[in-house]
Amino acid sequence: MIETNSLKQPLSLKISSSIFVVLWCVIASFPILWITVMSVKLPIDAFSSNPLTVIFGPLTSNERNYLSFQDLLFCTFVLTIFIKFKAKIYNFYNKFINFNDILNIIFFYIFTIILFYLAFKSFNYFIPVLDVLDFKSLGYTFEHYQTVWVERGFSIYFKNSVIVTFGVVIVSLTFGTLAGFALARSNSSIAFWILVIALIFRALPHSILVAGYLPFFMNSSEILRPILGDLAPTLFGKPMAVIAVLVAINQPFTIWLMRSFFQNIPSELDEAARIDGCSHFQAFLKIIMPIMWPGVITTGLFSFMLGYNDYLVTSLLLDAQNQTMVPAISGLFNRDTSTTDQIVAVAAAVSITAPLFLLVLFFQKQIVSGLTAGAVKG
Repeated sequence: MIETNSLKQPLSLKISSSIFVVLWCVIASFPILWITVMSVKLPIDAFSSNPLTVIFGPLTSNERNYLSFQDLLFCTFVLTIFIKFKAKIYNFYNKFINFNDILNIIFFYIFTIILFYLAFKSFNYFIPVLDVLDFKSLGYTFEHYQTVWVERGFSIYFKNSVIVTFGVVIVSLTFGTLAGFALARSNSSIAFWILVIALIFRALPHSILVAGYLPFFMNSSEILRPILGDLAPTLFGKPMAVIAVLVAINQPFTIWLMRSFFQNIPSELDEAARIDGCSHFQAFLKIIMPIMWPGVITTGLFSFMLGYNDYLVTSLLLDAQNQTMVPAISGLFNRDTSTTDQIVAVAAAVSITAPLFLLVLFFQKQIVSGLTAGAVKG
């Protein structure tokens, strides 16, 4: 396509927009990159006033592990090759692996990490070490992560986060998808008022919902005893209570988002499936849902982030044994501790970002497809 002069951006606009994007990327990514660097250094290096000391960690290099300048050159070279030829490498890999797209991406990155590790070890073993390049360049240690996950029992908080997060995602998507499809295909005034009420409910502060549910959770064993007998549970302090509140918070947003996705699918598909003998539910399950997967994954990602990153609801409704990672990390930072304990808290904060990063990395195509689905009608 030939770009006309009227559509060309002025040079000043291109330069200013590029500078803005670069600054935004630096400002947005700097905190997580910096605490990641701090988490693999000894406290004396991590809390140094000199940024170069924090980055290179001279004391960490002397007392723990280090990467030489030769190692850094090799890693930079391999990473550059991977980024430049990533598509070609993936297409070659895809010829031998016949899973679905998501599993292919997961195994592709796993195999890439394994091959990179083997290549790195082979490089250091077979290539003669050059004296000019073999000097301590970047110190690192993973002992803080071992302290967090093994000694501090952070794996228990991770398990609780997984239970709460996936509970919120499964329940929200199940009811949100069905409700969104029904409201997208309905033209009645009742559907309109349901959407308005859902929007008002979504605007309520979370603390109000917690206060409203709290009496039921605290007295749940007495309330449910006529139905469940002696098996009636006390929901206060348990993950089920948090899942119920977070689903109530998230459900209006899920319904609105899924409804907008379903409205972009022509109703003629439903009618054609009905003519071919499908019931309403069969048409929804076999015809509509395969088209809707990008929208479902996008909506599920928002539900995942709500359950995974929530602090208020989890800190108010969960006891110490069932606490999730976000309130647990907050507790680590709020203690009057030594610098070593503070680095351990930083390592815990870095650990909580890894699942979100991997989730976006694996589902990036589906997320982009789902976010852009509303831009095209029909």
